Amino acid sequence: FLLSIDDEIEITERNSKPSTVEPLDIPLDVVYEDEYLLVINKQSGLVVHPAPGHYTDTLVNALTNKFKLSNNIDNERPGIVHRIDKDTSGLMIIAKDDKAHELLADDFKNKRIHREYIALLDGVFPQEKAVIDAPIGRSKQYFDKMEVCKDGKKAITNLEVIKKYKDYTLVRLVLETGRTHQIRVHLAYIGYPVHNDPVYSNKSCTDFGQFLHSAYLRFKHPITGELLEFNSDLPKEFQDFIDNL
Repeated sequence: FLLSIDDEIEITERNSKPSTVEPLDIPLDVVYEDEYLLVINKQSGLVVHPAPGHYTDTLVNALTNKFKLSNNIDNERPGIVHRIDKDTSGLMIIAKDDKAHELLADDFKNKRIHREYIALLDGVFPQEKAVIDAPIGRSKQYFDKMEVCKDGKKAITNLEVIKKYKDYTLVRLVLETGRTHQIRVHLAYIGYPVHNDPVYSNKSCTDFGQFLHSAYLRFKHPITGELLEFNSDLPKEFQDFIDNL
């Protein structure tokens, strides 16, 4: 058939090649496991999949050391259905089965998986709730950063205040889209960056990185249809910091 401008083409290619990722013994916090999938609580500081500068010290290296993962999408990223940033902690879904991977990817694409993040913001946010609707694209100046720009992709972040401190605000965030660095870019854009963010905050930061945590996950099991829900406590560094505010 003939293609027209703005048509979208989706190509599904099964990759039967074995993973070339080197297994590595890195501690993992597994909160759920069955024959089809895993839910893990990723620690801050761990890169999700191999990339320049990180080829042997990633979550994928740790996973392949302990589990047989799906491998029908990308043999360099077995099991990875979605990702969170290196210094973002919290809940992630990992696929062990090829069919489960396909169905989970479709669930993410069609917004059937509910995720909530907890973040500490620099500054006291004035409202109790907000919707940030601003397109995000690659920075024209810095190749490793994203930015709000007119020609970017649609991005929507829902914000709800949990607690206000003297100089900080603890918030809950729900994404309607899944752009790279979306939460961090949106919050910096409105003037309340995620605390300790080494990329999008102008303040000096510790090695722990941004105070951003994937705290809640709810979805239907792609094979059994069972409703699964998971909660994850804040990392110790994050919790200790707000306890002392």
